[in-house]
Amino acid sequence: MEGLVVEVGAGGDAARAQELAVRLGVPVGTSAAVGGLCLLVGEKGLSLEGDGMSLAADLSRMVPRLRAGNLNRELVVRAARIRGAAGPLTAVDATAGMGEDSLLLAAAGFSVTLFERDPVICALLGDALARAAADPALAEAVSRMELRGEDSVPALPALGFSPDVVLLDPMFPERRKSAAVKKKLQLIQRLERPCDDERGLMDAARAAGPRRIVVKRPAKGPWLAGEKPSYTVAGKAIRYDCYAL
Repeated sequence: MEGLVVEVGAGGDAARAQELAVRLGVPVGTSAAVGGLCLLVGEKGLSLEGDGMSLAADLSRMVPRLRAGNLNRELVVRAARIRGAAGPLTAVDATAGMGEDSLLLAAAGFSVTLFERDPVICALLGDALARAAADPALAEAVSRMELRGEDSVPALPALGFSPDVVLLDPMFPERRKSAAVKKKLQLIQRLERPCDDERGLMDAARAAGPRRIVVKRPAKGPWLAGEKPSYTVAGKAIRYDCYAL
């Protein structure tokens, strides 16, 4: 990961920073020394710093959305729920990112397996999950979330179980060109390459044997791999394309 360093911030754990640097194969130093990105180990956890921006995975801000009246209105929950299904449902978030959709599904009762292929994003998300597990408002939902630092494309066909739902929210090339890209995504886009094999991702999701594939898309974005969904749950800015299998 050229241009990335791990830095110990105020109140940060130097031993943790060293362990993280070894795991990522990057040096411990300062971003100023390389003019690149810095994974900062601070008193409050991990954050990614660069280009005058800071990004930390923070699930605590999701608490208001987890309240029953709000949760039932969440688009991803509506898209993933399977009417008449017996027993707890399982979901695989194949492109976990910052884990927000996974948290919503876990709060709705799903057991969620999260895949994140980028090791830096995975480290940020793992740190957020560890902090959330100590928060009484989040602990129960987080207990139903399992993070795997792997590429989901080869992992999905070898899951060992058939999930009820596979959730896909890949990064697409057109997002890089959009003037409306949120600042928090600009740093992620320096790490995560856009999806270059839409068909391969969809085929891998199918190979897991789910009852439904749910794809998160921009409201006016094209279908994943050009495949028409069975139906769509849409909001003003985003939509969830649902493929019933």
